[in-house]
Amino acid sequence: MSRHSERTTTRSRWVLGALVVGLPLSLLPATAGAQPTASPSAAPAPQRDHSRHGNPTPLPKAPVMVGSGGAVSSVDRDASQVGIDVLGRGGNAADAAVATAAALGVTEPYSAGIGGGGFLVYYDARSKKVSTIDGRETAPATFDEKTFTDPATGKALDFNAVVNSGLSVGVPGTPALWAKALRDHGTLSFNAALKPAERLAANGFVVDQTFHDQTAQNAARFSKFPETARVFLRDGKAPEVGSRFTNPDMAGAYRTLRTQGADVLYRGRLGEAIVRESNAPHTAPGVSVMGGQMTTRDLAAYRALTKAPIHSRYKGLDVYGMPVPSSGGIAVAEILNLMTAYEQRTGMATGAVDEVQYLHRFSEASATAFADRNRYVGDVPDVPVRELTSRGFAGERSCLFDPATAHARPIPFGSPDGSYTSCAPGSTAQKEPYEGQSTTHLTATDRWGNVASYTLTIEQTGGSGITVPGYGFLLNNELTDFNFTPLTPGVPDPNLPGPGKRPRSSMSPTILLQDGKPFLAVGSPGGATIITSVSQTILGYLDRDLPLVEAIAAPRLSSRNGGSEGAEPAILDGPTGAALTAMGHKLAPGGTPNEIGAVTAIRSLGGGVFEAAAETVRRGGGSAMVVHPR
Repeated sequence: MSRHSERTTTRSRWVLGALVVGLPLSLLPATAGAQPTASPSAAPAPQRDHSRHGNPTPLPKAPVMVGSGGAVSSVDRDASQVGIDVLGRGGNAADAAVATAAALGVTEPYSAGIGGGGFLVYYDARSKKVSTIDGRETAPATFDEKTFTDPATGKALDFNAVVNSGLSVGVPGTPALWAKALRDHGTLSFNAALKPAERLAANGFVVDQTFHDQTAQNAARFSKFPETARVFLRDGKAPEVGSRFTNPDMAGAYRTLRTQGADVLYRGRLGEAIVRESNAPHTAPGVSVMGGQMTTRDLAAYRALTKAPIHSRYKGLDVYGMPVPSSGGIAVAEILNLMTAYEQRTGMATGAVDEVQYLHRFSEASATAFADRNRYVGDVPDVPVRELTSRGFAGERSCLFDPATAHARPIPFGSPDGSYTSCAPGSTAQKEPYEGQSTTHLTATDRWGNVASYTLTIEQTGGSGITVPGYGFLLNNELTDFNFTPLTPGVPDPNLPGPGKRPRSSMSPTILLQDGKPFLAVGSPGGATIITSVSQTILGYLDRDLPLVEAIAAPRLSSRNGGSEGAEPAILDGPTGAALTAMGHKLAPGGTPNEIGAVTAIRSLGGGVFEAAAETVRRGGGSAMVVHPR
């Protein structure tokens, strides 16, 4: 397969050249040419507080960059720069991932931060193994299956009322994940890794169009909470594009965390402040919202967990993703298995069909995978992971596929029972559950060959809308990722709330290996569209022969087994959309606004060379960086 060759694309080299030609030497990394050589499996010597030495050397914001010494790709230039500085000063991929994530908590505060959670997939070059860390938020111990229902009627509570309340706030997992990632894989101290984010919050960043628009869209909601309005609004409005946004309270929160450790949140005064505010949110005059049920005991009980990854195979590559409570690893594996099954069923390779047939196949595979995900995946015992990710199950589910016609939505869920000799279509179809479309993702790799793929979130854009007084960060509304009531009466629902339970997620940080070595790291934000964005990027790069940056930029379709399929304008408003509609697909505008996901990825090209790639347009374009650009 051509995508497995160790090469860069002509387009990638041209784009990079256009970006860096003529830059003065002072803008190149100060450590260029000074890095000692090391074998890919070697571990760096322990580093301590190197982030305090020297000033950052800026790299241009670019959607693709090729070079050596390590790479970082995120949605934000300032955050990617933080990660590159860590790598340039001797840190590894885990150090860079944590430092970049903390910086994204400053520049992407409506998508991620101290008050949220996330999932990390990590390849360790020394052990040559992939592991994961589950930093998902948890429900309070008092939660049960009826928490989000009206006691009098048994009906689900109003979704928006729950979102904008303390009842939606889960125990944050992000600081615990950062601390564990550094202990297990990193070389920097917790103190050093968070110091750049503190500095960024104190000194500020330049407001771009995305930050302005996200603030403006939430201004009315933020105004209900005086502390949120004080921190994020300027005279009641979104800060102007081009202005400098500082958050001294958040700088103080990072200073508290880095000097006192993550325990200050789980067993100390920062956690006490979270509990007070989530249980009795401060609101504007005349505004009343529900309080939460979190206790300091819930915080003290929290653990970020090491888990074995979801492992599948695709086109000779090993694909590693996140296990439950994320559905991402399972669903991505099933989609790729179904695409293979469609090839076998039709005798036509994914790379050989036209764009309409490719998107038709992808839509059918995605909808089928979501039918099975919604029925079987959640933070419950005995999820049939092996069967859901098996080739046999995908072969049986591919019986539904018709090359000429879309299957009626919603597609019934299948039977992952280990017996795959029938072509039974299933009998029960379920509606699509709601899931917010915010979040952020980063990828990082270092010169030793360690790789991090990390997705983090506070759920929907702006989370719960509640800011912790004096600390400048928003609390998540992650508990609204639970289903409020059973999705289908009489059918077991694995994603109902429960004590200490982690809500199901679609976050899909993914690492692909070729012959046991890193090949591609990829991920995206976007709620349930994460699964389709990641899968489509992998397919675009591996099967459709697109350069990595173009596989990321390609127009997206997101079919999640609902009444309609989200499609970006380039598909929806053109001949491709018309052809898909004629096949029975019901397309509708997708994403927020009309953008699905915001992928970042890093490709290992061999010989210590990396290609970092990000969005060209979505969210204002991403930021791909390498330590030593070529």
